[in-house]
Amino acid sequence: MRIVHLGLGNFFRAHQAWYTSAAPDAAQWPIAAFTGRSPGAAVALNAQHGRYTLLVRGPEHDEAQMIGAVDAAYPSNDHQAWREHLAAPRTAVVTLTVTEAGYLRDADGGLDESRAAADVAAWLRGDAVQTVPGRLMAGLAERRISGGGPIAIVPCDNLPENGAAVARVLFDFTALAEPALVPWIRDSVSFVTTMVDRITPRTTAEDVRVARELTGFDDAVPVVTEPFSEWVLSGVFPAGRPSWEAAGARFVADIVPHEQRKLLLLNGGHSLLAYAGSTRGHATVADAVTDPECRTWLAQWWDEASGYVPLPPGELAEYREALLTRFGNGRIRHTLAQIAADGSQKLPVRVLPVLRGEVAAGRLPAGAIRIVAGWIDHLRGAGAPVSDAGAAPFQARAASVRDVLALLAPDLAGNDALVAAVDHATLKPTT
Repeated sequence: MRIVHLGLGNFFRAHQAWYTSAAPDAAQWPIAAFTGRSPGAAVALNAQHGRYTLLVRGPEHDEAQMIGAVDAAYPSNDHQAWREHLAAPRTAVVTLTVTEAGYLRDADGGLDESRAAADVAAWLRGDAVQTVPGRLMAGLAERRISGGGPIAIVPCDNLPENGAAVARVLFDFTALAEPALVPWIRDSVSFVTTMVDRITPRTTAEDVRVARELTGFDDAVPVVTEPFSEWVLSGVFPAGRPSWEAAGARFVADIVPHEQRKLLLLNGGHSLLAYAGSTRGHATVADAVTDPECRTWLAQWWDEASGYVPLPPGELAEYREALLTRFGNGRIRHTLAQIAADGSQKLPVRVLPVLRGEVAAGRLPAGAIRIVAGWIDHLRGAGAPVSDAGAAPFQARAASVRDVLALLAPDLAGNDALVAAVDHATLKPTT
């Protein structure tokens, strides 16, 4: 059997590849991994026969693990290898880590047809497709022709109900580009919903040195991660899967509570620190969380968000304490600039559900307002630099809180009290 993965980055190597390597049947589940954009990771990993060092960085010391789950790595433009791997009957699982932005979703969760149009046209001309929905469709089209049989698609990005989210954009794309394939996908492809969690910062030159010192292996692409890891999955694997549960993964009937806990408390907390914390001059999560002002804002946000997580209060309190410990691990250099990327895709799922719920209840939530205000400051040039493919229309309107809200959450833009509260929370020019 085989796993095919799209999005060969550090998080995948610290998370899904690690879980697979730790499963007792790992040898039966080699991974063919494809980069999302740059071919660099594939070139470096192939030079090392797929092996790399995982540095598990605790508060006091590092532990080095050698991971060999990646059997072969390919650049994103190796379309033939992609189609061949997805067509092969032995391929049973496709995992994805392509970020929220990679799925080309519009504001309603369907396919953004304007962003997908070039890829649809390329397919109709017989040219290679480039987008995530297009690549999935192309691989599945090849699988149908070759009789490859059922397969599971397992997205591992921070989207609520990510299995259904991926299914929707894939069906939308296929309806435009290859409508005859839609019934086969419906009958032969399962979409597994997941919740993933493991803080994984960018690797530095010092990390490369430490990995070499601990292992004696001259690893060009080690990965640094925290000791904590969580993976919760819900769905069907029609062609089988590794024994991930033996490595600590959990399979549940209802993933929503776990998903909401992580998206709102961890990811939403990260976004708050990324925008509001960086405007106070902080560079990392650990720096920001030691700032009493940021801690106050974080507590406000968590108090609000906890009301939208259907788990017992005691469990939420324990999770919040664990997050403070994780955030405060100063040996994990998780930069706020990294977290701040793609805010236009992240805020709708990390913050808006709470903001909408609180406003509907007649409240102006200080924590949620702080995140939105911090993001607007970020768009205006304060704090972490903007790295977001969808930011341009927001930046063009960033001078007006109401205009930004009209794009981000049109249903809230007419609320004068909310607009005033967000405006009040933004940074004011000094004279």
